[in-house]
Amino acid sequence: MGRYAAHSRKHIWRTLLSIVGAAALLCSAYILYLDWLVTHQFEGRRWTLPAQVYAAPLELYAGLQLSPLELEHELQRLQYRRVDRLERPGTYRLQGSRIDVALRPARFADEARPAAILTLVSGANAIESLRGSDGGELPIVRLEPLLIGSIFPIHGEDRIVVTPQEVPPLLPQALKAVEDRKFDTHHGVDPTAIARALWVNVRAGQIEQGGSTLTQQLVRSYFLDPRQTLWRKLREAIMAIALDAHFTKADLMNAYINEIFLGQDGDRAIHGFGLASQFYFGKPLSELDLAEVALLVAVVRGPSYYDPRRHPERVRQRRDLVLKLMADRGIVKQEDARAAARRPLGVASRPSGAYFPAYLDFVRRTLRRDYRDQDLTEAGLRIYTSLDPRAQDQAERALERELARLDRLRKYPESKLEGAVIVTSPQSGDVIAIVGSRNVGYDGFNRALDARRSMGSLIKPFIYLTALETGRYNAATVVQDAAVDIKLANGKEWRPENFTKQTYGPVPLVRALAESLNLATVGVGMDVGLPKVAQTLQRFGLEHPPAQVPAMLLGAVDATPLEVAQLYNGLANGGFHTPLRAVRAVISEAGNPLKAFPLEVTPVAAPEVVYELDRMLQQVMIRGTGRAARAVLPADLVVAGKSGTSSEFRDSWFAGFSGSHLAVVWVGYDDNLPTGFTGSSGALPVWARLVAGLGTISWNAPMPESLADTWIEYPTGLRVEPGCSEDAVQIAVPVGTQLPVKSGCGGALDTLVERAGRWLHDLVR
Repeated sequence: MGRYAAHSRKHIWRTLLSIVGAAALLCSAYILYLDWLVTHQFEGRRWTLPAQVYAAPLELYAGLQLSPLELEHELQRLQYRRVDRLERPGTYRLQGSRIDVALRPARFADEARPAAILTLVSGANAIESLRGSDGGELPIVRLEPLLIGSIFPIHGEDRIVVTPQEVPPLLPQALKAVEDRKFDTHHGVDPTAIARALWVNVRAGQIEQGGSTLTQQLVRSYFLDPRQTLWRKLREAIMAIALDAHFTKADLMNAYINEIFLGQDGDRAIHGFGLASQFYFGKPLSELDLAEVALLVAVVRGPSYYDPRRHPERVRQRRDLVLKLMADRGIVKQEDARAAARRPLGVASRPSGAYFPAYLDFVRRTLRRDYRDQDLTEAGLRIYTSLDPRAQDQAERALERELARLDRLRKYPESKLEGAVIVTSPQSGDVIAIVGSRNVGYDGFNRALDARRSMGSLIKPFIYLTALETGRYNAATVVQDAAVDIKLANGKEWRPENFTKQTYGPVPLVRALAESLNLATVGVGMDVGLPKVAQTLQRFGLEHPPAQVPAMLLGAVDATPLEVAQLYNGLANGGFHTPLRAVRAVISEAGNPLKAFPLEVTPVAAPEVVYELDRMLQQVMIRGTGRAARAVLPADLVVAGKSGTSSEFRDSWFAGFSGSHLAVVWVGYDDNLPTGFTGSSGALPVWARLVAGLGTISWNAPMPESLADTWIEYPTGLRVEPGCSEDAVQIAVPVGTQLPVKSGCGGALDTLVERAGRWLHDLVR
């Protein structure tokens, strides 16, 4: 019995030893696996670098219409700091009319520029001169392009990777003082720090210190999920020891600075101090001062709890604690820490790079034609766009202000009007501003690109253009504005009406367009034919063939604001189809050009026909449905445009252009409720306020030699002498056009000029 018991005990011990040995072997294998995982993944660490998207840089030159206040605003948009003495890049100094700027180094699509000193002399409304640090005059200087966002992966991580040279020395010192005092000497974990943190937090009655080392925090951010379990903490400790054993402290600190989570911007997770500096302060990490560095270090403890935009007092207390700890440990002087603690937080009111979600949406769609999503979210591309931040600001403010005013006039208190705006540079096709919602910072449904709404009377210029192309019509041609009765294919009869419910009889073409007369337009459209009108729309950029039914002539064609901008861009640039574009160039992480987006130009209409139509569209703004804009626009600004209203007032449109800008505005309800607004009362006020603030130039296209100016009486189309009639308007018609003369208004001089024009035209032919 005793021998059996002894044998049994030996068997149990052997079994236990086997189990312990097997467990030790498994633990060793698991530790080796974690060691391999850490070293393998970290050694070849290549952060997924989202594509960074930049606005067009502001070009400064003598004569640029920019007041000193506006220039200072542009510098502040780029987070330049006003100082009494230029200390470093990113600062400027005012001395009367002189502005000295310490320009940051910048990379553009076509070159890299080092840091430089720029001196400007500014007059009341324009820049008078630019000089470099050597005193020599400079023809043009570009401010660095504004970072407007990034294209980050579906899991939402966004970052700007910085090198050790781009990190202010205070940052790693502050991190070690606050988060990990023994970082330089421990081996990845610090048991004494855990005990000390527990004691400090118990005494303070709140969380003031953490026990995890910077290395553990790095492991947690890069390798592990956020669940707080004993098993995860054990893995974290093992992996931290492995990291510390294989990599230098400098490598680990740089990795921490680029990896740690520091905030949330909607779906975008802000990782690393490089991006956090832009997100909170709108400037490079290298330019942060003591107070700003301390604030970012304060946020490390809890980016949500210490969100400086949501909890400013809470984060201020934490920042001041960080400053105190830095002073106590001799990193900074006590007086410097106290001075920094008196500083405001200095956080930008809106996250840098999150201003323009609708525009970024257009950029993403453009790039996905040529690049894989992985390239856009991981390869560190730099995307240079056409966005003009000044135009974007104007568009946003105009839409927000006018929609708020229009809401007060409507009978649907539970519904809010929505809107969209597109602004382009017609000659290049560059889209310089997009607003997709009245909530301009919301990355949701992009009405500018996706809301397909009935065009209403915006279609009419293309009907009249088609008529002019036949050679049977000109701006003075008299057409009948009379009742129309058209039998449809289904046997029903279509009887459209004018907006006023009246008919106006014989009217010249220019008046029919300016006053948007439905009956006259239908008569012209049916005469030239629905197929030809449809072809004109597609030539100018309508994506889908319209249904060729008579109602098409009054705007029963759905289009997005972007499509409308494409159509009208061809009218604004003299008859050329220039595909609208947002992206100018794509540059690799190393600075090599990958793809350019050259200007594409295709003629789609004769310049003389488009010019004649554009002159008619000027009368829309002088005598027609756009005349209310004159109360807002500069008195001498020449513009052309057209209003649009869909059936039952569901959509309010206005599209118009100057010499340098085209803008399209849509206003309506998402659920298609009637707004009660015409294009003139709803969209036009937005358009007028926007254009008035753009600093645009007048439309002044050169008149083709085949056309000649002539004066007609606006109501009748009869030819008159200037001053003979109160209703005289000047239009362009083909040379040699014979017009009936109003009795008593056809002077000999006018007749002589016309005959000379006809003679010259025949001679050229």
